[in-house]
Amino acid sequence: MQKIVLAASAMAALLGTSALKGAPKPKPVNIIVVFIDDMGYGDLGCYGAVGYKTPNLDRLAVQGVRFTNFVSAQGVCSASRAGIMTGCYPNRVGISGALMPDSKIGLNPDEETIAEVLKQQNYKTAAIGKWHLGCLREFLPLQQGFDEYLGIPYSNDMWPVNFDGTPATGNARKSNYPPLPLIEGNEKIRELKTLEDQSELTTMYTERAIRFINENKKNPFFLYLAHSMCHVPLAVSGKFKGKSQQGLFGDVIMEIDWSVGEIMNTLERNGMDKNTLIVFTSDNGPWLNFGNHAGSAGGLREGKGGSFEGGQREPCIMRWPDQIPAGTICNQLASTIDLLPTFAEITQADLPKRKIDGVSILPLLKGDPNTNPRESFLYYYRKNSLEAVRKGNWKLVLAHPGRTYHGFQPGKDGFPGSTNENFNFEEGLYDMRRDPGEQYDVKESYPEVVADLKKIAAEAREDLGDDLTENPGKNRRNPGKIN
Repeated sequence: MQKIVLAASAMAALLGTSALKGAPKPKPVNIIVVFIDDMGYGDLGCYGAVGYKTPNLDRLAVQGVRFTNFVSAQGVCSASRAGIMTGCYPNRVGISGALMPDSKIGLNPDEETIAEVLKQQNYKTAAIGKWHLGCLREFLPLQQGFDEYLGIPYSNDMWPVNFDGTPATGNARKSNYPPLPLIEGNEKIRELKTLEDQSELTTMYTERAIRFINENKKNPFFLYLAHSMCHVPLAVSGKFKGKSQQGLFGDVIMEIDWSVGEIMNTLERNGMDKNTLIVFTSDNGPWLNFGNHAGSAGGLREGKGGSFEGGQREPCIMRWPDQIPAGTICNQLASTIDLLPTFAEITQADLPKRKIDGVSILPLLKGDPNTNPRESFLYYYRKNSLEAVRKGNWKLVLAHPGRTYHGFQPGKDGFPGSTNENFNFEEGLYDMRRDPGEQYDVKESYPEVVADLKKIAAEAREDLGDDLTENPGKNRRNPGKIN
């Protein structure tokens, strides 16, 4: 009898007392993605920003992991959002550029979004903020796996108002835009007509996010909070107006930081912070020709609207207490297209039936120093142009026409300066470890690396195509389209 008791005691010590009684099923993790518009690599305190402070985001980084080689799916609005939602390169799902208010296309409902993947596991889902994956009813979030939606359907500059807030009567393109709609569910509930109206957005989105969290204390949930800021035109509430040393742009970033702090506080009050993964990142880099109303690429080359690092490398912070080691830095390559498969692995949900391009980066979140989930990345831009290929620390920029801000005086106080939209960039090889600013072409010294990266480019052209070589690609899919 004594041997039986001793054996039971040993088993309890090994497995824990709860194992003998039947261990409780672990609670599903909540997931929050905060997605900023046009934030540069250097726009947070923990990434080197000056002239304003971001204490809540800096605290998030201290409590989690800060990525230094995290790239968006593409350097422009709609394409980057298609990437994060589907785990695919945007050109695979037929989305490019920034969809206009009169666009008849959108993210194909046949594609599976993060929300639809998590619905398999009975998650409640909400999209709040900028959507920009189709403004027609057929393409809005409620038709893409989300239970709730509140926000604007496209960029906040797509309205009949100049950057200084005056009516755009003299601007042929902007004057033809409809008033900017605020949509709840599938219905327009309001029109935003002034910069004062836009100054309400960050607070409005934050309050709705808090409401959603409070209403789902007993349900696993996925919250996609896509702020309209810091896309121009900039607007900020009275809480932060004039508070920074960097003018309106700094005020806007401080309010975004406040928003993240409010969400963190809500989770803590409800005892949900330990069981919630928060991801903070941006859709693309800064719109540099807007000068003091644009952010900082943090020393990286170029900005929004291109495939150099300034256009696609983004700040990214993730916190998941007791799962992500606090205060860690990840220098390995990862992307927004990796979020969907990562969330699927965390929640044990099935991956989409159609091919995706993302890989799970859960081992990176767990702090495994010996893992390398993503070895390469393809930089596409424009409709379907392969402009660069990366493998490890090497990046081959292919010869291509593209946007450059270099050599042009930027604008000021909300008005844009000039750019060259068709500058002919030459082929160049860059060592991302020694030269993240892509200033020193070393292709003559490493011909074997160039050859290796060109093989990846050739495979990409067969799979996804390349307009520059007139290859349509074998595995691209069509967007949704309304005739």
